Amino acid sequence: MDFTFSEEQQAAVEAAKAVFSGVAPDGVPSPALTAGAVAEEFDRPLWARLATADLLSLVLAPEHGGAGLDPVALCLVLRESAKVLARVPLLETSAVAMAVERYGDAGLRGELLPRVGRGDLVFTVGANGRTGHDPAELAVTARPDGEHWVLDGVQSGVPWARCADRIALPAHTPEGRTVLALVPRDHHGLAFADQVSTSGELLAEVRLDAVRVTAREVLGGEGAWEWLRGLLTTGTCALALGLGEAVLAMTGAYTSKREQFGFPIATFQAVAVQAADRYIDLRAMEVTLWQAAWRIGADAAGALPAAGDIAVAKIWASEGVRRVVQTAQHLHGGFGADTDYPLHRYHAWAKQLELSLGPAAAHEEALGDLLAAHPLG
Repeated sequence: MDFTFSEEQQAAVEAAKAVFSGVAPDGVPSPALTAGAVAEEFDRPLWARLATADLLSLVLAPEHGGAGLDPVALCLVLRESAKVLARVPLLETSAVAMAVERYGDAGLRGELLPRVGRGDLVFTVGANGRTGHDPAELAVTARPDGEHWVLDGVQSGVPWARCADRIALPAHTPEGRTVLALVPRDHHGLAFADQVSTSGELLAEVRLDAVRVTAREVLGGEGAWEWLRGLLTTGTCALALGLGEAVLAMTGAYTSKREQFGFPIATFQAVAVQAADRYIDLRAMEVTLWQAAWRIGADAAGALPAAGDIAVAKIWASEGVRRVVQTAQHLHGGFGADTDYPLHRYHAWAKQLELSLGPAAAHEEALGDLLAAHPLG
């Protein structure tokens, strides 16, 4: 079996490295020193460079101006973006665009997807439900009304809600079916209340009061929301992996220079063992990520549904990224808490990623349910 990445995937990585090479992790105020959000907007100049490099159209079909690559390629680019804490809605926009391509009608695809590739259309997703602990699709109701759907409810913690062009919102129908509505940000009946993430980014509680959208703006295909949520979760694992790799590299560089008793502390057994354990965490995060991304992209059968591989990847991502940043803080000593040094920013982002779309415990429970429903053997 050949586990190497394709030429197209490797080319995407090289393009991403070139675009992100000029991004500074400390390009916005520190979340530790800022009372509110670190910025009102995402990094628009970086977004434009991503569009110019054809990275926003990476996963779109050629008929929509894209390269037609798979979730593995998207995760490779997300991994690079997290190494520099790139503040762009790349995951949300790409994931929703892939859902539109998979579940939307031809007219909707032709209207929206070319604009995504050009950087003219930004998507975000309400995936946290009302409280962050209940299923997102239960937080909003959707009922058909002639040629329209009417939406009511609340989604909390929606990233980039105030600057995205459309918000993808899962909702449940009176029959208990889940649909996915693409609601324009300036639509009548939408209201926003500011929230701030652990990493200092501006989120929003989105309230819907009799919001009417056309039937073509609602993706009602079976499994659309579950598929999108799985892709979002897998992309979050890719972000956690890239962040963890950057933090471990910072830690290696620091411990190689910091001396105690006349020797670099990296030569001390206790330090080397901790760093080696975190390297093992990252390799486990990586292999489970690629398994989940491959299952989503290939629609491959397995002993468990793809949701099982996604759960395993998120368990490792949540636990692994937390251990990596905690060890980094420990090995940096007091220097790790210096707000002029970027490590504290990575720690804040790591905590946000750890809990996003469910902490490890939630995915362990989901995996247990899958194992009970699909006995192995």
